Amino acid sequence: MAIKATIYKATLQIADMDRNLYGEHALTVPLQPSETEERLMVRLLAYALNVPMDDLHGTLQLARGMADADEPDLWHKDLSDQLLHWIEVGQPDDRRLAKACGKARRVSLYCYSHSAAIWYAGIANKITRLRNLDIWQLPHTQSQALAAMAQRSMQLQVSIQDGHVYVSDGNASVEVLPQRLWQGGA
Repeated sequence: MAIKATIYKATLQIADMDRNLYGEHALTVPLQPSETEERLMVRLLAYALNVPMDDLHGTLQLARGMADADEPDLWHKDLSDQLLHWIEVGQPDDRRLAKACGKARRVSLYCYSHSAAIWYAGIANKITRLRNLDIWQLPHTQSQALAAMAQRSMQLQVSIQDGHVYVSDGNASVEVLPQRLWQGGA
Protein backbone atom coordinates (compact mmCIF):
# COMPACT_ATOMS: atom_id res chain seq x y z
CA MET A 1 0.00 0.00 0.00
CA ALA A 2 1.40 3.39 -1.00
CA ILE A 3 2.05 6.03 1.60
CA LYS A 4 -0.09 9.10 1.02
CA ALA A 5 1.04 12.71 1.01
CA THR A 6 0.76 14.76 4.20
CA ILE A 7 -1.34 17.87 3.69
CA TYR A 8 -0.06 21.27 4.79
CA LYS A 9 -2.17 24.43 4.75
CA ALA A 10 -0.39 27.74 4.24
CA THR A 11 -1.61 31.29 4.05
CA LEU A 12 0.94 33.56 2.41
CA GLN A 13 0.62 37.28 2.97
CA ILE A 14 2.86 38.68 0.26
CA ALA A 15 4.22 42.22 0.12
CA ASP A 16 6.50 42.40 -2.92
CA MET A 17 7.76 45.96 -3.10
CA ASP A 18 9.95 45.13 -6.12
CA ARG A 19 6.87 44.36 -8.22
CA ASN A 20 4.31 46.48 -6.33
CA LEU A 21 2.34 43.30 -5.60
CA TYR A 22 0.37 42.77 -2.41
CA GLY A 23 -2.01 39.96 -1.58
CA GLU A 24 -2.99 36.97 0.48
CA HIS A 25 -2.96 33.45 -0.92
CA ALA A 26 -4.36 30.35 0.80
CA LEU A 27 -2.63 27.17 -0.38
CA THR A 28 -3.09 23.48 0.28
CA VAL A 29 0.30 21.86 -0.21
CA PRO A 30 0.87 18.10 -0.28
CA LEU A 31 4.16 16.91 1.21
CA GLN A 32 5.03 13.76 -0.73
CA PRO A 33 6.49 10.83 1.29
CA SER A 34 9.86 11.26 -0.45
CA GLU A 35 9.91 15.02 0.10
CA THR A 36 11.40 17.03 2.97
CA GLU A 37 9.87 20.02 4.72
CA GLU A 38 12.80 22.04 3.38
CA ARG A 39 11.69 21.30 -0.18
CA LEU A 40 8.08 22.11 0.71
CA MET A 41 9.10 25.49 2.11
CA VAL A 42 11.20 26.25 -0.98
CA ARG A 43 8.11 25.50 -3.09
CA LEU A 44 6.14 28.02 -1.02
CA LEU A 45 8.93 30.57 -1.43
CA ALA A 46 8.98 29.95 -5.20
CA TYR A 47 5.23 30.56 -5.23
CA ALA A 48 5.64 33.89 -3.42
CA LEU A 49 8.43 34.98 -5.77
CA ASN A 50 6.47 34.14 -8.93
CA VAL A 51 2.81 34.80 -8.19
CA PRO A 52 1.42 36.94 -11.04
CA MET A 53 0.13 40.47 -10.53
CA ASP A 54 -3.43 39.41 -11.38
CA ASP A 55 -5.36 36.47 -12.77
CA LEU A 56 -6.19 38.05 -16.12
CA HIS A 57 -3.69 35.69 -17.76
CA GLY A 58 -4.31 32.63 -15.59
CA THR A 59 -3.01 31.74 -12.16
CA LEU A 60 0.05 30.19 -10.61
CA GLN A 61 -0.80 26.74 -9.29
CA LEU A 62 0.87 23.98 -7.38
CA ALA A 63 1.40 21.12 -9.81
CA ARG A 64 2.03 17.48 -8.96
CA GLY A 65 5.84 17.78 -9.19
CA MET A 66 7.37 14.77 -7.45
CA ALA A 67 4.13 12.79 -7.78
CA ASP A 68 4.13 13.11 -11.61
CA ALA A 69 7.32 13.22 -13.67
CA ASP A 70 5.54 15.14 -16.45
CA GLU A 71 4.63 18.08 -14.22
CA PRO A 72 6.69 20.74 -12.48
CA ASP A 73 6.35 21.79 -8.86
CA LEU A 74 4.43 24.94 -9.87
CA TRP A 75 3.06 26.19 -13.13
CA HIS A 76 1.36 29.23 -14.55
CA LYS A 77 -1.08 28.45 -17.32
CA ASP A 78 -3.08 31.08 -19.15
CA LEU A 79 -6.83 30.91 -19.62
CA SER A 80 -6.42 28.84 -22.82
CA ASP A 81 -4.26 26.28 -20.92
CA GLN A 82 -1.01 27.46 -22.53
CA LEU A 83 1.95 26.85 -20.22
CA LEU A 84 3.51 30.23 -19.50
CA HIS A 85 5.85 29.42 -16.63
CA TRP A 86 7.26 26.08 -15.44
CA ILE A 87 8.83 26.22 -11.96
CA GLU A 88 11.05 23.46 -10.58
CA VAL A 89 12.57 23.00 -7.13
CA GLY A 90 15.67 20.91 -6.48
CA GLN A 91 18.39 19.62 -8.79
CA PRO A 92 16.86 18.11 -11.94
CA ASP A 93 19.03 16.82 -14.75
CA ASP A 94 19.63 18.81 -17.93
CA ARG A 95 17.22 16.62 -19.95
CA ARG A 96 14.32 17.53 -17.65
CA LEU A 97 15.22 21.21 -17.91
CA ALA A 98 15.43 21.02 -21.72
CA LYS A 99 12.04 19.28 -21.82
CA ALA A 100 10.54 22.00 -19.61
CA CYS A 101 12.04 24.74 -21.79
CA GLY A 102 10.38 23.14 -24.82
CA LYS A 103 6.98 23.13 -23.13
CA ALA A 104 6.85 26.55 -21.45
CA ARG A 105 7.64 30.12 -22.42
CA ARG A 106 9.64 30.56 -19.23
CA VAL A 107 11.30 28.10 -16.82
CA SER A 108 12.61 28.89 -13.33
CA LEU A 109 14.55 26.55 -11.08
CA TYR A 110 15.21 27.04 -7.37
CA CYS A 111 17.98 24.83 -6.01
CA TYR A 112 18.75 24.88 -2.31
CA SER A 113 20.90 22.09 -0.89
CA HIS A 114 24.54 22.31 0.16
CA SER A 115 25.44 20.32 -2.96
CA ALA A 116 23.84 22.83 -5.36
CA ALA A 117 27.18 24.26 -6.50
CA ILE A 118 28.48 20.79 -7.38
CA TRP A 119 25.23 19.96 -9.22
CA TYR A 120 25.36 23.24 -11.15
CA ALA A 121 28.99 22.70 -12.17
CA GLY A 122 27.91 19.37 -13.67
CA ILE A 123 25.15 20.82 -15.87
CA ALA A 124 26.41 24.36 -16.61
CA ASN A 125 27.83 23.44 -20.03
CA LYS A 126 24.73 21.43 -20.95
CA ILE A 127 22.18 24.24 -20.48
CA THR A 128 23.79 27.02 -22.52
CA ARG A 129 21.20 26.65 -25.31
CA LEU A 130 18.23 26.97 -22.92
CA ARG A 131 17.38 30.63 -23.46
CA ASN A 132 14.16 30.66 -21.41
CA LEU A 133 15.71 29.17 -18.25
CA ASP A 134 16.62 30.99 -15.03
CA ILE A 135 18.35 29.16 -12.18
CA TRP A 136 18.39 30.49 -8.63
CA GLN A 137 20.26 29.11 -5.64
CA LEU A 138 19.05 29.56 -2.11
CA PRO A 139 21.83 29.41 0.49
CA HIS A 140 21.60 26.13 2.38
CA THR A 141 21.44 27.70 5.85
CA GLN A 142 18.57 29.92 4.74
CA SER A 143 16.54 27.07 3.23
CA GLN A 144 17.07 25.05 6.41
CA ALA A 145 15.88 28.01 8.48
CA LEU A 146 12.74 28.06 6.31
CA ALA A 147 12.28 24.32 6.95
CA ALA A 148 12.33 24.99 10.70
CA MET A 149 9.23 27.17 10.20
CA ALA A 150 7.20 24.36 8.60
CA GLN A 151 3.97 23.43 10.35
CA ARG A 152 0.88 21.62 9.15
CA SER A 153 -0.98 24.94 9.36
CA MET A 154 1.02 28.11 8.63
CA GLN A 155 0.47 31.83 8.41
CA LEU A 156 3.51 33.31 6.66
CA GLN A 157 4.31 36.91 5.90
CA VAL A 158 6.62 37.26 2.90
CA SER A 159 8.20 40.65 2.21
CA ILE A 160 10.34 41.19 -0.86
CA GLN A 161 12.42 44.30 -1.41
CA ASP A 162 15.58 44.88 -3.48
CA GLY A 163 15.97 41.13 -4.05
CA HIS A 164 15.90 40.36 -0.32
CA VAL A 165 13.12 38.06 0.87
CA TYR A 166 11.96 38.14 4.48
CA VAL A 167 9.73 35.31 5.69
CA SER A 168 8.08 35.46 9.10
CA ASP A 169 5.62 33.20 10.89
CA GLY A 170 5.02 35.48 13.87
CA ASN A 171 7.58 33.63 16.02
CA ALA A 172 10.63 33.50 13.77
CA SER A 173 11.93 35.40 10.79
CA VAL A 174 14.29 34.33 8.00
CA GLU A 175 16.05 36.48 5.43
CA VAL A 176 16.59 34.69 2.11
CA LEU A 177 18.91 36.03 -0.56
CA PRO A 178 18.31 34.08 -3.80
CA GLN A 179 21.44 34.09 -5.96
CA ARG A 180 21.08 33.83 -9.72
CA LEU A 181 23.27 31.06 -11.16
CA TRP A 182 22.02 31.19 -14.77
CA GLN A 183 19.96 33.60 -16.77
CA GLY A 184 18.76 32.38 -20.13
CA GLY A 185 19.54 34.69 -22.99
CA ALA A 186 22.43 36.26 -21.10
